Amino acid sequence: MKSAITISLVPQAQGGPFVFWDGLADGCRKASALGFDGVEIFPPTANAVDPAELAALLASHQLRVAAVGTGGGWVGRRLSLTHPDLAVRTEARAFVREMIELAGGFGAPAIIGSMQGRWEGTVSPEQATAWLGEALEELGARAAARGQVILYEPLNRYETNLFNRVSDASGFLDTLQTRNVRILADLFHMNIEEVSIPEALRRAARHLGHIHFADSNRRAIGFGHTDVAPIFEVLREIGYQGYLSGEILPLPDSDTAARQTIQSFRRYTA
Repeated sequence: MKSAITISLVPQAQGGPFVFWDGLADGCRKASALGFDGVEIFPPTANAVDPAELAALLASHQLRVAAVGTGGGWVGRRLSLTHPDLAVRTEARAFVREMIELAGGFGAPAIIGSMQGRWEGTVSPEQATAWLGEALEELGARAAARGQVILYEPLNRYETNLFNRVSDASGFLDTLQTRNVRILADLFHMNIEEVSIPEALRRAARHLGHIHFADSNRRAIGFGHTDVAPIFEVLREIGYQGYLSGEILPLPDSDTAARQTIQSFRRYTA
């Protein structure tokens, strides 16, 4: 298993569940100093990241890109893959495609979380699910062309009404033709929605591609009440070798949150 920490470059998301906020250079330097394996990056747009600059930072600090988030499309422009307006859905897909290209250049997947949207108003649950499936088919193929997968993140009921539980998302992925979509399991969302986090991870093992390493209160593991020991037992049982990434609130401050994350990671992976 590998460790990662989040860097947000989205001003509108200030104060949200990301650890470092002061640019790529600062985030990479601090992640490296603490011993993380990678960084998970959340840019406002794909062209907000200079690939040459990022490549130099990664080489200098011996880091990899764990994943690239697409949430900037929702936060900054209210784009979603299930929006009732075709023009917005089309723009949302284009936004994600650009992120796939950015991430793929660094051997990393792109994440679809808040960009999935929700059903409401004139959009039925069946229609929203169909639109999401169509988007994932196209975007999964685009990711495959870059030798990558798409990470689909089930969110809690307060953030979407599409798929809240990992098992439901796993069943949905089974209905798709693409095999290039994996589940991003966020322990914070799972704490709200799952009866048993370890059992949910075990059942979704065939689709599991990434984990957000967050405690029950969305702070660093160890700052809430999630019992992670049985979670790690299951991850070892299923042979999970992916990232555990600290997508968490920067509390009490960014440095402390990052330090607590890597200490918890080492404690349970030693």
